[in-house]
Amino acid sequence: MNRPPAPAAPAVSVAELDLDASGAPVRLRPAPGAPPVVPGEVYALVRAAGRPVATVLARYEDGEDPARILAAVAAERRTADTALRADAERRAAEFDAAAQFDATGESDAAGESDAAGPAAATASATAAGASAPVPRASVVVATRERPASLARALDSLLAQDHPDHELIVVDNAPRTTATRDLVTGGRYARHGVRYVREDRPGLAAAHNTGVAAADGEVLAFTDDDVIADPRWLSALAAPFAADPGLGCVTGLILPARLATPAQVLLESHGGFAKGFAPRLYDPARPPADEPLFPFTAGSFGSGANMAFRASALRRAGGFDPATGTGTPARGGDDLYAFVAVLATGHRLRYTPDALVWHHHRETWQDLRNQAYGYGAGLTAYLTATLVRRPALLPALLARLPRGLAHARTMTAARGGSPGGGVPGAHGTHHHPWPASLSRLERRGMLHGPAGYLKARLTRRSGR
Repeated sequence: MNRPPAPAAPAVSVAELDLDASGAPVRLRPAPGAPPVVPGEVYALVRAAGRPVATVLARYEDGEDPARILAAVAAERRTADTALRADAERRAAEFDAAAQFDATGESDAAGESDAAGPAAATASATAAGASAPVPRASVVVATRERPASLARALDSLLAQDHPDHELIVVDNAPRTTATRDLVTGGRYARHGVRYVREDRPGLAAAHNTGVAAADGEVLAFTDDDVIADPRWLSALAAPFAADPGLGCVTGLILPARLATPAQVLLESHGGFAKGFAPRLYDPARPPADEPLFPFTAGSFGSGANMAFRASALRRAGGFDPATGTGTPARGGDDLYAFVAVLATGHRLRYTPDALVWHHHRETWQDLRNQAYGYGAGLTAYLTATLVRRPALLPALLARLPRGLAHARTMTAARGGSPGGGVPGAHGTHHHPWPASLSRLERRGMLHGPAGYLKARLTRRSGR
């Protein structure tokens, strides 16, 4: 089999750029876990008053001030994005207003009869979220034989500003005692980190074990290869207090490093980011710009940064244990859970304020595996949805022709990340997505249903 090397791409520094409206000097610092910024290309998260608002990409040379150059690019981008951001905020406000009316029992007609209704409802929801106590949260991290990266993730989770939470590590099908020794034998145990073992392989099975062990009103999930922003858990949990109909919240995922060609290529074509505009997905009001809703679950978020209202997730039946990394299905566990929760009538919110930094896989083979897993996970989750929720079949069949066309487009040319500059300059061909990876995604899509059914049979037989 022909396996071309990853396209040559120089390392890109990853940083954070703080803009302060008070006129204080612009601050530039390496992203958490990233090496120092060096001359060349710099990919930076822009924060305004501490909140993530955009990403920018710029080059600087020896003797130049990278903070000044990136700030100038950020100013240009924010000017260019004003209309787009205003429209996104308007749509988010409308969804918030609708959610607030639902929560209080008021009708849409009542809101429409008063010109100030939607704005007042949005303000009321915001005030409710600010005044209501942030619900107790349980953070579940499933891991397998990666103690070094797990320690890095746990360090960031111990630094969270959420006032009432617990940390649970699920050791999935371990071959050694390395994870147990790390969690139970040192400072993590002294800080109350709990260790749980799940011998059945598979990310969904590990997550279900974490759900069973958790006592939080909100169940948050992240991976062992992330570094969480100190406000991550608070930002992820707060929306549940503001909207009692909310079942799931997802957040922003940015690259922690762009040191290898594979990492640069992945981020150049979207990575895991979903942009900087908040979004509310309501099954009672399907979004007009997503005619395939809710079967485009990949647009809602990713499993490295998600949280569920515990009662909603349990009502939906939890994660399907025949999906996820570590099973023949290869993925799809997070996508299945998103749709399952929406199918019970709960809303799903994406908020960029909940930020984690993800350590992308480093090698070309890693990227090949990831491309295949994307395709397999997509069709595996759709198969799982139909097997476990056959009532959704008519809706899926009605959307299937457009869904297949969408999938072919997705695998033929991966798009860019909304809301900011990225390595490779989206819209150019600096880092074209290799056709071989698109073919692998399509092969994975063909494998997904069979992989899922194989996983179900394997579990049913007890093997």
